[in-house]
Order: sequence, then structure tokens, then C-alpha cells
Amino acid sequence: MNVSVLGAGAWGITIAQALADNKHNVAIYDVNKDFIDSINNGTHPFFTENKIENIKGLYTLKEALDFANYIVICVPTKYTRGLLKEVNTLLTNEKVFINVSKGIEPDTSKCVREIVYDEIDKKYIRGYASLSGPSHAEELIQRKLTLLVSASENKEIAKEVQLLFANGEYLRVYTSSDVIGCEIGGAIKNAIAIVSGVLTGVGLGENARAALISRGILEIERVVVAMGGKKETAYGLTGMGDLIVTASSYNSRNFKAGIAIGKGESAADAEKNSVQTVEGIRAIEAAYQIGKKHNIELPIINAAYSVVYENVDPIKAIKGVLSRELKAE
Repeated sequence: MNVSVLGAGAWGITIAQALADNKHNVAIYDVNKDFIDSINNGTHPFFTENKIENIKGLYTLKEALDFANYIVICVPTKYTRGLLKEVNTLLTNEKVFINVSKGIEPDTSKCVREIVYDEIDKKYIRGYASLSGPSHAEELIQRKLTLLVSASENKEIAKEVQLLFANGEYLRVYTSSDVIGCEIGGAIKNAIAIVSGVLTGVGLGENARAALISRGILEIERVVVAMGGKKETAYGLTGMGDLIVTASSYNSRNFKAGIAIGKGESAADAEKNSVQTVEGIRAIEAAYQIGKKHNIELPIINAAYSVVYENVDPIKAIKGVLSRELKAE
């Protein structure tokens, strides 16, 4: 198969390498010419100790679109709509679009699936799938065991994408029909991961993190259901699984940004100092707005919003959550 990845960030390049390992013809495009140069020289620009093999770096979007019948979207969500507007002007035939990003559009609270159908003419969409799950690029690039989910409303497309990425060596892929649940879960867990980092940054320990993950998954479930996803999806790989790995690992950009915020940095500085995009900061705002719109109880998200967007001291925000009226679990 011919596959083009749009976005040569850490995850985009790593996903491209997994596809190349599966013997697909793989190209990758990015506006950052230095990244493309690095890929064409066989070096991962983020994980320089890992070689890049059998991936062609392309310098124009049109080349990438003309090359492939599968288009993998891997750019920060705030740039997705603008990219897809340009994509739509360059398409000449139908494609399968595969989203591997985990975020919600800042101003609209829309998932990537909604943005794709907003911006791409239906005649060019043969299918759409979201590929998500607990996955650090740092580990997948080393071919360490990883499980993902291919979600599509079209069972055949979900299966196609499953077969495209899965291999018998290190990457196993399941299918799901709950695109909304998978994309919302993957986005909101980044918000909870920020909070997990904040707890670590202020000096709290494993007890607090375990409590956060346990209560945080309930808030993810509430948002998933409010947006039209399935409750059980929140407790699978794209919800609970992804939350565990993102909220408890120093490989997580969101967790590390949260630590910086807990130690006194502003959210803006924590994001600026991160090499990779910190989607969780925008996910906090999106979840907060969804909660208000749908009248959902989201005490952790609300506290996170107060810290990130209203400059409330983290300790004060934590005490505010703990001092709520006591109730049964």
C-alpha cells in the first residue's frame, strides 16, 4: 500500500516507520524542511539514536497526496483545519483518511473526524478511521510491544486500517466502531495527565496519582458519553489504557508540562519549553467548555482549568476538590 503521513513530529515519524516495517511504501510531509532532510538522511530528528529506514521525506503537500491512497493525519489539532483546507484544494481522487493525533479543536471542541468531514469534499473521502491507544513514540520507535485501536463507523475501513498497521512482531491493533469515544478519550486523557504532573510537581506521591487516575477516568467517561460516545470505550485502550501510560510516565509531554506547572511555571511557559506539542493544555479548556455546555460534573477538569487559565495556585485548587461535600463512591 502507498501511505503518506502528514506531520513529521515524533509520533508521525514513528508511525511512518511502523508502516515501513510492514513493507508499505511510505512517504512523510512536513513544513519543517530540516525534519524532512533528517528523515531523508535516515535520522529521527527527535530520537537521534534511532535510524529511519525506507521512508521518503517529501517537501510539498501535493507530492504527498499524489503519492498515496491512505493519508495519515498527524499534526497538532490547532493546525488540522488549516491543513485540511489546503488538502482539499489539491485532491484529485478519493482517499482513506487516518487520524493518529489526540486532541480537540480549541475553539469548536470538535474531534478530528468532524474537522475532516467539515473540510474535505465527501467525493474525496473513501473512508475515515482513528488510530489511538496507549503509545509513547519513544517506545514504539524501538519496536517495543504496543496495542492500538482502529476505530471507524465503517467496519471494513476499520479492518483495512487494522491490517495496515498490525504486525506479528510488536504492534497489535483492535477494531472499534466508536470513533467519537476513541477520539474524545484520547484527547481528554491528556488533560488528566497534566493534572497528574501538577500533583507530582507540588510534591504529592503515588497515592494521589492512583486516586487521580481512578477518579479521572470517570470524568473522561462523562465527557465521552456527553459527546455521543460509548461508556465502555472510556475503559478500554483508548481511554483507561492511554490515561495510565500518559499520566504516569516521564515520556509523556503532558505529564512533564504538568510537573512544570506544579513547580510554579505558567502553562504558557510550560508549553513553550516543551519540544513537542502539549495537547493537554487545550484539552483542559475544551473539556471545561463541554462540561459547562452539557452540565456535567467535572471537578478535576474544573480545578485544572482554574490553575491553567485563571492562575489559581495548584495547592488551593487541590484543596478545593478535596473539600467538596463527602459522598459515596
